[in-house]
Amino acid sequence: MSEQDITPEEKVHVNNFLAKKYLTFKDNVYKFNSKYRAGTLGLVQKGTAYLNVIGENVRDLFIGEGDLGTAKEGDLIIAQRLLGKMGAPSAKIAEIVGRAVSYSVAYIIQKGTHRSLVDLKTDFPIGAEMSDEKLNSYEVGDVFKIDNQENAIMEKLGNINDPLVDEKIVLAQFNKHDEFSEEVLEIAKSFKPVDAHKYPNRKDLRDLPFCTIDPVTAKDFDDAIYWDDNNTTLYVAIADVSEYVTPFGAIDNEAIYRCFSIYLPHRSIPMLPRELSETLCSLQPHVDRLAYVFEIKLDLNTLEVTKSKVYEAIIHSARRFNYEEIDKFFEGKLGAKNEDETKIFEYIKKLRPITDALKVKRLKIGYDFRSNELEMFIDEKSNLTHTTYAQETPSHALIEDCMLLANKEAAKQFERGIFRIHEPPSQLKLQILYQELAGIGMHIDIKHSIKETISDIQKQARDMGLESEVDTLIIRSQMQARYSPLNSGHFGLGFEEYTHFTSPIRRYSDLIVHRLLKAIANNDTVEGSYVLRNIEALSMTISEKEREASTIENEFMARKFARWAAGHVGESFKARINATDPEVKAELHDEIIGARLNITSHDNVVLFEDIYAKIERVDIAKAKIFATATKRDEE
Repeated sequence: MSEQDITPEEKVHVNNFLAKKYLTFKDNVYKFNSKYRAGTLGLVQKGTAYLNVIGENVRDLFIGEGDLGTAKEGDLIIAQRLLGKMGAPSAKIAEIVGRAVSYSVAYIIQKGTHRSLVDLKTDFPIGAEMSDEKLNSYEVGDVFKIDNQENAIMEKLGNINDPLVDEKIVLAQFNKHDEFSEEVLEIAKSFKPVDAHKYPNRKDLRDLPFCTIDPVTAKDFDDAIYWDDNNTTLYVAIADVSEYVTPFGAIDNEAIYRCFSIYLPHRSIPMLPRELSETLCSLQPHVDRLAYVFEIKLDLNTLEVTKSKVYEAIIHSARRFNYEEIDKFFEGKLGAKNEDETKIFEYIKKLRPITDALKVKRLKIGYDFRSNELEMFIDEKSNLTHTTYAQETPSHALIEDCMLLANKEAAKQFERGIFRIHEPPSQLKLQILYQELAGIGMHIDIKHSIKETISDIQKQARDMGLESEVDTLIIRSQMQARYSPLNSGHFGLGFEEYTHFTSPIRRYSDLIVHRLLKAIANNDTVEGSYVLRNIEALSMTISEKEREASTIENEFMARKFARWAAGHVGESFKARINATDPEVKAELHDEIIGARLNITSHDNVVLFEDIYAKIERVDIAKAKIFATATKRDEE
């Protein structure tokens, strides 16, 4: 890390690390001493773990039994390398510098006459203390946010019996907040509407009939498309967030902290202030907008990109469509109402067979997973009303392959930056997958490649009517996709290089890619070196924030399912077994779909067996539903 990047607050820690000889300082750059490495602790098993080392081309370090100390999975560690030791590169923990769980949630319980403040997920007493007098001044079930670093109670969130507290609980775990500071809001409100005369160096594409195609509820329109059929050229226009969000500014600092927009069933918690995310950056129809555009020429015989270029532009989207409207057009149920729509429908009709063919070509190498994406609906009192599975339709597929093309082309522009990588699964995970599938009667024929083997499994799953269930198992066996400064390909998509370019309103990774591509285009080595200076740590941070956002979204739904189930104790519902080892679990497939059940009593059920699940007990605090299973033919 360069001296100029270090804040006064960080300098205290840096000096401490220098004194302990963890770091060296030369030519205004801090580096780790060759004896030490920093990283996050991976899964702890039998007193051992691997340290996921921060840095490029650095192997993970094995931490053996007796060398872990009090470290837990996910903690930020400085480890001392054990040099000269036989076997895998190993280390012992020198210092725990950050706990994985910095914040948690606790609530008040009462046993007999005694009250105590316990962790919401474990029921263990927390480090932060509350006097008996203070405890008795609150209600049983009152919920609090806890700072684990300081062992301090930060704020009361509500009461566990109030459905409205669920959102506060899931956000508090990761110290997320919806509000933006006054400073950030003032900057966001200070931007003026786009005046094309102020951007003479941008390419003027306002005459092209771009359109956006998004969910009906969407408010932030990241991407617009236009297909020039005469020149077989696809234009993918992306909101030019980097024009407004500049490095080191207050908005940028907040965007780094958030890294992702979070999407709950009833609302979103945006990465950027709504003045930008839903207005000035959003590619709304009938207004001028700044865009960063990939112009991609295709050879329709080979479906290969013959050339592409990316540049700053101004566009004027002619129409905002939702997916349902485009699907109706494909079905012949929606016609053009004006000249703009006539032009758009004309090129959309010609573009569809091209994106369909691109998908067919892509799936010869990559994978087509059918795991169901759950959509949940809640009422104004924050109670679950119904759930459905989102369906991928032709309109979704069209947009997806346009975006994949742009993301691929962006990744070709640099050798070091932010790549979206997905490594092949380990042989151990594949063996476990094959054993599970053999247990439900599948014949596992190991082919020449993983792709061929998985494709054969998917064909059998289709024949058995278990397509989405088996795909979910296959996905679980995969490595997790993540962000990396160096490219190693994307196994799932089958791409040699891939990045995220198309969603800078809701993903910080895409904003970084935009800045890097602009620096490359302008031969701006100063800006380029700034973007890349701490890219290893930034890639790791963004990957971590992505997992946080996903956890928040999943846990919120789990809490809503638990509250619904609490009103249906003693009732039986159709469900399907979706795990048998180490515990038996099932998923509801009834009037409510997707709720996950812990099966406490069963009669030799097998994976993917259809059962009746009788809800016996619900733990609202832990968001767990407990049920007993009976065979469908026994009811």
